[in-house]
Amino acid sequence: MSWGKKGERPSKCSLLCERPMRFSELRRSIPAVTQKSLTATLRRLERNGIIRRVLLTTRPVAVEYSITPLDKTLRPPVEVMLDWVAEQMPLIEQARRRYDDELDGPDAKQPC
Repeated sequence: MSWGKKGERPSKCSLLCERPMRFSELRRSIPAVTQKSLTATLRRLERNGIIRRVLLTTRPVAVEYSITPLDKTLRPPVEVMLDWVAEQMPLIEQARRRYDDELDGPDAKQPC
């Protein structure tokens, strides 16, 4: 799992936790994600009841996303997972280096 800059960890609270956000706000807040990927992720989260999508009758028409009560129940286990990853990051990085070294080593298997 890559989190961007070395040592940087994601916020414990999702962007939507604080207030509803429009798609364009979310897109600007996550510069590493493509519009297509963000759209697909938001649709999956909406389908699973994690977020709510509201069509605003503004001009131009806009869409706003917010969390649902179900999202609030998901937060504690996600927090535990983020804490575990943060604690284990040195071992994770070590495993990545070892894996990459084996791929690049003299006995590395070449893809077909």
